[in-house]
Amino acid sequence: MSFDFEFTKDQLNEIIEDDADNWYDALCELLPKYGITTERRVAHFLSQCAHESGGFRRLEENLNYSAKALRAVFGRYFGDSPKRDADEYHRKPELIANYVYMDEFRKYKMGNTQDGDGWLFRGRGLKQLTGRENYTRFGKSVDMTAEEAADYVATPAGAIESACWFWNANKLNKIADTDDVKKMTKKINGGAIGLDDRLFRYNHAIKILGGDGVSVGAVEDDEDIMDVLDDIGVLRKGSRGDGVEAMQTALGISPADGIFGRGTEKALMDWQRDNDLVPDGVAGPATFEIMFS
Repeated sequence: MSFDFEFTKDQLNEIIEDDADNWYDALCELLPKYGITTERRVAHFLSQCAHESGGFRRLEENLNYSAKALRAVFGRYFGDSPKRDADEYHRKPELIANYVYMDEFRKYKMGNTQDGDGWLFRGRGLKQLTGRENYTRFGKSVDMTAEEAADYVATPAGAIESACWFWNANKLNKIADTDDVKKMTKKINGGAIGLDDRLFRYNHAIKILGGDGVSVGAVEDDEDIMDVLDDIGVLRKGSRGDGVEAMQTALGISPADGIFGRGTEKALMDWQRDNDLVPDGVAGPATFEIMFS
């Protein structure tokens, strides 16, 4: 099986932020294996994965939280006794993962029952595969153990194939064929998290691949700022819309044009650094909670 259209490395370079040389050959090998062969299917796959991975640049979950960020993001785990002291976990990613991701401490189980599972099976890949249970299920599909799958997902080919496995398991090709970005996003994340960014990325990708953009899921004018931010979920370079404008206003950027470019990214990173958050230039719940509290 091959693509139903001409899929070139130059096109991929325009769609993702990372160098296409790192991804093109593996995509050409693996996407057809999972039936992701049409312009729409490829555009949806690339745009959704790009949103989740910051343009294919982040393949591993960033757990380098400060004590202050731990209290904001993982409040149910850190605080007054019997919760743990966040200061003891400050900037210690492995220690953090082996606490907050172990089934012993979680309401929603991940299959992490053995010592070190939280860190070994932390989020990796284009879709942030997380937890022993998910690594085991994916591993079976590619004839690997969970431990072997953990190493594989950390590679470009494994990052792609784990995302393809998720895509196939959730029958996302059928949704891609309908061109419904909002329905696709809800299927992936259970809500409209990051919808503006995903929509922007999809419109960009489908035009580059030779199709027409779509326009669904725009934010309504009468929603208040916090409702907008709750719906958007995550803002990063390339995002557009009311959520970006609200964040720019809070950062003191003028004019607040609703376009998340390099200047906004730098301003956000400076603000995150000043507020003891991970300065990754990505605005999510932890950033919004402090910024708009």
